[in-house]
Amino acid sequence: EDWYCDAVRYVVGKGLMTGTGPSRFSPGAALTRGMLVTILYRLEGRPAASGAAFDDVSADAWYADAVSWAAAEGIVTGYGGGIFGPDDDITREQLAVILHRYAAAGEYEFRRTGPALQTFRDWADVSAWAADGMDWAVGAALISGKSGALLDPGSSATRAETAKILMDFCETAVS
Repeated sequence: EDWYCDAVRYVVGKGLMTGTGPSRFSPGAALTRGMLVTILYRLEGRPAASGAAFDDVSADAWYADAVSWAAAEGIVTGYGGGIFGPDDDITREQLAVILHRYAAAGEYEFRRTGPALQTFRDWADVSAWAADGMDWAVGAALISGKSGALLDPGSSATRAETAKILMDFCETAVS
């Protein structure tokens, strides 16, 4: 009966996300940047990847191939200075930007069915570098606001929120 139950079943069933322990999903836990690119890497079918794209991603890290692939495809660019921050919590606006780049790289199209970005009370809090991605994600109805008509762009995206966004992405994308 939790709002995210169907989404968690979907992403786990598709092998996109795994649990955080035996029979545990941790829906309220924050998703990391390394986790997100790993999810997209799995969604893409784990294509061949090699090379160290960022100084803070060791070649033997569990997310190394995913980060390398995402960087090579232009899906992630990191913070600059060779830093990706794989263990950093991903913000809602970072999630939107990365999904927007992933959709563009895969030539996925979405109909604009969501509201305008300016509908949300905190739309001006969206970082300038994230405005296009956030506008796309809101317009594609992948990111809806939180209570109080807030986007909360700088807060961490939870595993439950990400599962719902990914399920909606997969079910509404036109390739």
